[in-house]
Amino acid sequence: MRHPVEKTLGLEIIEVVEQAAIASARLMGKGLKNEADGVAVEAMRNRMNRINMRGRIVIGEGERDNAPMLYIGEEVGICTQPDAANFCRLEELVEIDIAVDPCEGTNLVAEGRNGSMAVLAIAEKGGLFHAPDLYMQKLAAPPQAKGKVDLDYSATKNLQIIAECLDLIIEDLVVIVMERPRHKTLIEEIRSTGARVKLIDDGDISAALSAGINGTGVHALMGIGAAPEGVISAAALRCLGAHFQGRLIYDPDVVKTGLLSGSKAEIKAQLLDMGISEPDKVYDASELACGKNLLFAATGITDGDFIKGVRFFGGGMRTQTMVISSQSQTIRFVDTVHMVDMEKNSSLQLL
Repeated sequence: MRHPVEKTLGLEIIEVVEQAAIASARLMGKGLKNEADGVAVEAMRNRMNRINMRGRIVIGEGERDNAPMLYIGEEVGICTQPDAANFCRLEELVEIDIAVDPCEGTNLVAEGRNGSMAVLAIAEKGGLFHAPDLYMQKLAAPPQAKGKVDLDYSATKNLQIIAECLDLIIEDLVVIVMERPRHKTLIEEIRSTGARVKLIDDGDISAALSAGINGTGVHALMGIGAAPEGVISAAALRCLGAHFQGRLIYDPDVVKTGLLSGSKAEIKAQLLDMGISEPDKVYDASELACGKNLLFAATGITDGDFIKGVRFFGGGMRTQTMVISSQSQTIRFVDTVHMVDMEKNSSLQLL
């Protein structure tokens, strides 16, 4: 039996990411990074506020670069609005925590490049880790390697394990790493094993998904990326039965520390005050996304490895969305035609 998170909210959550993707896609290639993010945020917020739910944003976006944002702690849904009494159906009310990235890969949208998505993950209240605005060391790998690779191992050892689990040689492996100066040594080590490196500028949720799904030609994600996106990745990979681990990086000598300031010791004290009792802990997917009922949804803004971006035609647009559910243990690909002007939709191409 499906849990209300999926049964009640499934289709509407799909529409949330679809509307965010459509809004952002209209600015694709125009060099307007923050604007593409801003319209996605507003589209996502507006659609969520029409759903019969009481939702709380536990992972927001935009804090680091002062971009528009759905802020952490913001409440969304019909039942949180000033006129809630007129519309909220208490007998159907679902309370959820929500992690969002309305425009993952803002630079990719601005520059008209592949790999950007509108993304969210939901769980019952308390089901998602409240990651601070920090960075996180990450390791994503296919289901066959789950529990066998480890963030504390060297990249070399992890690649040896992945190759053995997949019955491949290391030279067959492809590892995604974000192209950043901090990854110079990591990239050199990966290449020294014979494995191949696929460098990306942005969008490591998409990269984690590629590593967690067999057949994409990607076998691991390694390196340091944003912690909030790590929680969203963990939710998706937990639904997939794949491997994901993350460890907060709060040393200002290694990476920027977002809204937290001071020395490493001072930032650690701030994390303890925030309720993060083990700042140096290696978290696995079931700890970052501990909910029993998880739902992940991503709509392509621009074309990606497994979903196409928004395509506009006379009279409407077409979107592709991936929906992963821990309740039904399914991966669905939803292809939607949005018919805005019925008189012009004769130009629609279904193939």
